[in-house]
Amino acid sequence: MSHRTVERVIGRLLTDQELRLDFIRAPRRTVAALNEQGWELSGLEVEALLAIDPGLWSRVAARIDPRLQRCSLKTLKDDTS
Repeated sequence: MSHRTVERVIGRLLTDQELRLDFIRAPRRTVAALNEQGWELSGLEVEALLAIDPGLWSRVAARIDPRLQRCSLKTLKDDTS
């Protein structure tokens, strides 16, 4: 698949808090949802993304200027329902 798609997924994982939290909690389900939305990733790309230390996404995101971040408006209560 296109390297551009991989770049876009990585960018979203680093700047979209809700997607990042979903990915950390349920990586395979999150990638499947992205595929359903048209973000085509090959099996090799999916496995490579899943092999990355999940804590990396939050650590790197914390270093990105908040003005470039999309914050989640979900509460913990919303997430558990």
